[in-house]
Amino acid sequence: MAPLVVTGGLADVAGALPRALRAQGHDVRVAMPCYDVIPPEARGEQCCMCVADLGAKTAYGTLRKATVPGTDVPLYLIEHEAYFGRGNLYGTGAYEYPDNAERFCFFSLALLHGLGQTGWRPDIVHCNDWHTATIPALIKTRLAHTAAWRRMPTLFTIHNLAYQGRYKARLLPYTGLSADLFTPDCLEFYGDINLMKAGIAFASQLNTVSPRYAKEIQTPEFGDGLDGFLKTRANALSGILNGVDYGVWNPETDPDIPRNYCADDLAGKAICKREVQRMLGLPERDVPLVVMVSRIHWQKGIDVLLLALDHILAHDLQLAILGTGDPRLEDDLREAGRRFPDRMRVMLKFDVALSHQLEAGADFFLMPSRFEPCGLSQMYSMAYGTVPIVRETGGLADSVTPVTKAHIDNGRATGILIPELTSDAIARSIQRAVDLYRLPDTLHRVRSAAMQADFSWDRSSRAYVELYRKAIARP
Repeated sequence: MAPLVVTGGLADVAGALPRALRAQGHDVRVAMPCYDVIPPEARGEQCCMCVADLGAKTAYGTLRKATVPGTDVPLYLIEHEAYFGRGNLYGTGAYEYPDNAERFCFFSLALLHGLGQTGWRPDIVHCNDWHTATIPALIKTRLAHTAAWRRMPTLFTIHNLAYQGRYKARLLPYTGLSADLFTPDCLEFYGDINLMKAGIAFASQLNTVSPRYAKEIQTPEFGDGLDGFLKTRANALSGILNGVDYGVWNPETDPDIPRNYCADDLAGKAICKREVQRMLGLPERDVPLVVMVSRIHWQKGIDVLLLALDHILAHDLQLAILGTGDPRLEDDLREAGRRFPDRMRVMLKFDVALSHQLEAGADFFLMPSRFEPCGLSQMYSMAYGTVPIVRETGGLADSVTPVTKAHIDNGRATGILIPELTSDAIARSIQRAVDLYRLPDTLHRVRSAAMQADFSWDRSSRAYVELYRKAIARP
């Protein structure tokens, strides 16, 4: 949850959505593990001991109550040194901790036990991804007759179906769930347990983070083995596009960029571009600057981008990539950077301030994702007048209006779509970007349309309120 712990897009959602809901007058509270990286001064006070009977063992933790920094949003933290007092959230490098199923099942059980002691009873519990997917199942089964959780509605949001919490069946006794649920219509998945299936099976309502992705995950291509299971709950499944926190991502006020600017005066953007070129040691030339800020991962299409690099960098342009991830892909990118020293820079690190500077200084933002449930970077880019070049999938297709003559004429064009994930398609899309750059008036119209697009959380949060009401009506 931003700003406390950030590893991906869910952190931004968990940080922004509660604030937007509270601005509408709702009492929203957030719960997360008390990770070691959370500063001690942000951990608040101890409320009570919480107990998690996992089945094969019983674990004890502490419920703490704090406030999300910089907000009035109450924050519950589940403290357990052995489970969460580690240097990383989910694992190290490309490997997750072997006890992750136990860690997050403990979190879910301990949270339900701890909150039950506080006297506060929510109207609905909103769970996110496989880490909390057992909560709807626990509420509907094991806790169905308790005063605190009887007939409690739940919403389960799938942020990325590729991560399902799949583990060996021998770990079932460490989940807190009954062995009776180890069936194909609940936990069982090709002989393993699949924690996400528990959320899908038992939640009152399901959603994912864009309308198109909600449809895509019901197909074999994007369903990761759960497409048939999701179809059984199609009537309860919807898609809500994530929003942008314009208090953080706004070129008019961004403290991390060298010169602020707005849609009516883009002079500052040119200064930001020259500063990025200078900072990266690239020639300060009037050529397209294409950037990519991303996890270095197969999902993001990095492997296919590498195949297209010779064609891309045959153009007179500059390419900068920022991110961390798969060590092998990092090595390949590092080698590519050495091959094109005058046109390409690769920065294998996590740097929030630098990501803002690249967004502000770039002409184009590249996202050749294999799939993208929502994506936020394309929305950030539009806010900064940086034209996105994105794969036509998921939330990317839902949020970017393609640069066509008709859309340019009606003032709606905001970006370039990559129709398929091939090296040729990426190269052709880059060619279209170069052509667009050579038409300054048209480029200005696209930038202006992009900067006027509204992806505020106010709109998205109101859609969530309607979904909460639907869940409450049929828990």
